[in-house]
Amino acid sequence: MLQRAHQILRDVYGFDEFRGPQADIIVGVARGEDALVLMPTGGGKSLCYQLPALLREGVGIVVSPLIALMQDQVDALVRLGVRAACLNSTLEPEAQREVERQLRDGELDLLYIAPERLLQSRTLTLLEGLTVALFAIDEAHCVAQWGHDFRRDYLGLEVLARRFPAVPRIALTATAEAATREEIAQRLKLTHARRFISSFDRPNLRYLVEPRQNGRRQLLSFLARRRGQSGIIYCLSRNNVERTAEWLQQQGWNALPYHAGLEARLRAHHQRRFLAEEGIVMVATIAFGMGIDKPDVRFVVHTALPRSMEAYYQETGRAGRDGAPADVWMTYGLSDVVRLREMVASGEGNDEFKQRERQRLEALLGWCELTSCRRTALLAYFGEQAPGPCGNCDNCLKPPRTWDATEAARKLLSCVYRVGQRFGAGHIIDVLRGRDHDKIRQHGHQRLSTFGIGREVSANQWQSLIRQLLARGELAVEPGHYGTLRLTEASRPLLRGTTRLALRVDEGETVLPQHRERLPMNDRERALWEALRRCRLELAEAEGMPPYVIFHDRTLQAMVKLKPDRLEDLLQLPGVGQAKLGRYGRAFFDVIEQHQPTEIGEGG
Repeated sequence: MLQRAHQILRDVYGFDEFRGPQADIIVGVARGEDALVLMPTGGGKSLCYQLPALLREGVGIVVSPLIALMQDQVDALVRLGVRAACLNSTLEPEAQREVERQLRDGELDLLYIAPERLLQSRTLTLLEGLTVALFAIDEAHCVAQWGHDFRRDYLGLEVLARRFPAVPRIALTATAEAATREEIAQRLKLTHARRFISSFDRPNLRYLVEPRQNGRRQLLSFLARRRGQSGIIYCLSRNNVERTAEWLQQQGWNALPYHAGLEARLRAHHQRRFLAEEGIVMVATIAFGMGIDKPDVRFVVHTALPRSMEAYYQETGRAGRDGAPADVWMTYGLSDVVRLREMVASGEGNDEFKQRERQRLEALLGWCELTSCRRTALLAYFGEQAPGPCGNCDNCLKPPRTWDATEAARKLLSCVYRVGQRFGAGHIIDVLRGRDHDKIRQHGHQRLSTFGIGREVSANQWQSLIRQLLARGELAVEPGHYGTLRLTEASRPLLRGTTRLALRVDEGETVLPQHRERLPMNDRERALWEALRRCRLELAEAEGMPPYVIFHDRTLQAMVKLKPDRLEDLLQLPGVGQAKLGRYGRAFFDVIEQHQPTEIGEGG
């Protein structure tokens, strides 16, 4: 079985070796075993169900929540010589009937289908009359009812265990801590499935976090050294998306908005442009991203705190899928902390769920305020131990300074208490800094002992202190009271003076060294590289698909370095299988030949 799998890997996909646990997963599923696979974005999850479907008799059914991307995945498979199709509501009736005919006649290796379509009684009856090789449930965290990408249709997928008991099932996700993994196994009836938990580490990603002081200025500063790169900028609201995209366009950036409120055709058009063109910056809500297969996203930006560590990991995972260096950068502020605290407190769910959400939020806040290695703490959250500091996050590259915030914190906490724990951060700071205005006098706060005792501390420093005390749990936000601050039990030691407090100093923008070039090239190699990219782009435009579907950058890089002498030697390069050699090999080989140095004979 393993030998056959290796042969398909080489002939179809153009690769010589499996990565990580891929071989064990593929052989197990091909033998009829169920599996629950947690593998980071870019780790090769799709191969774990595609290849077993080619090894087994029948058609592999892939359940995906991403109708907009199914056709792209099918197109990529067809170019590998795999018989693939999708079945969803976007197809015309005639096209749907043709796919169903191909299914009945055994002409498909893989079928991508949305969960709501799969669960229709007509579809289930159709599948019961076929030989089904396997069921693959992609983005399986969508089954977690309180997860960050919950899809109600996923709850019905437990029917597969009852109606197809002899068909192996494989559930896959990039993001699920221990509790979510248990929920996936329970809801999909995979309690006895083999579990494959890969490392969460993405060593090519550089984690960068900055307190938000002037958000637009900070964003421009971050983008300044990334001209021509593809990236994603996540914003909280549709309105923020529109405004940020328009502003970036005015600054000369090729930026496009994406959110659920856009007209469907425009949204799809923007997504196609992002996938097909280079240097597009997509400004989006979290409606954009799950399942995005673009390998060369060089940065992901969060302009505000996401909802949890899981959401953050999932969203940042869209950067650097090709393994090349990429940056994930986030700015956040006190308003984010207050907003998320209130959302958890006033949201749906029972007390147990809210407690779990508070814990997730506290983990994210604590991670933001770290002074030690971010990667080590991120891996620890997902239950993985790092060998040591990574040397590739902001805290490792430029360790933050700390200050003794004990006395300032005591003044702040005392002020919160003396105003009756009925006011938000802005008013508290005004009292501490001795600002004399109508609201202060209306409540008589100019007569408090804490009025003006913090004049020497800037408003930004007080904001930073409040944010960090909220993150530590020594302050809390009163639910439903517009950011009202109150003391917690954890603040008692500070107020009593029995403990001291060291906090990080907010120093604004952190300028870090540029990433090293992954594959240094001389002038001649650079010229060949650009010519190969032009060839790829022309082929992609002619076929109406993203360039990376033709060949990934690493395949072109291998062409540059190895410069094969014969057409068939292209098969030795990563990502070149028999189908792609026949379809594209001649065009790229001609480019390589044109850039070979001209030999000059004697006497020439």
